[in-house]
Amino acid sequence: MTTRNRPLSPHLQIYKMPFTAILSICHRATGVALALGTVVLAYWLASAAYGPVAYGHAQAVLGSLLGKLVLFGWTGALFYHLCNGIRHLFWDVGHGYEIAAAYKSGRIVVATAAVLTVLAWIIA
Repeated sequence: MTTRNRPLSPHLQIYKMPFTAILSICHRATGVALALGTVVLAYWLASAAYGPVAYGHAQAVLGSLLGKLVLFGWTGALFYHLCNGIRHLFWDVGHGYEIAAAYKSGRIVVATAAVLTVLAWIIA
């Protein structure tokens, strides 16, 4: 038997990942981002404890364009992870397992997280 006649499995360029799989990967990635963001938060808090010079430096770093982009991303990760966590709580009690419901709740999670992120930055 030759291997030439065997079918090839679909490659990522051919296979389209389901929306729910993308949301699952994003949930895990935002969990990692939140853990890394906690280090930034600890840096900011520690700088306040070290005095005005250290705090001024931290404020300059976090107040720069790159710092604001990192904080915006961290805020988005926070709200996405929160909203998707609530979605998982509904799944834990047995609601929303149907494919249509899973896709609908996924779209709601993404939209809600985006709105909450923008609102938080407008208010702040």
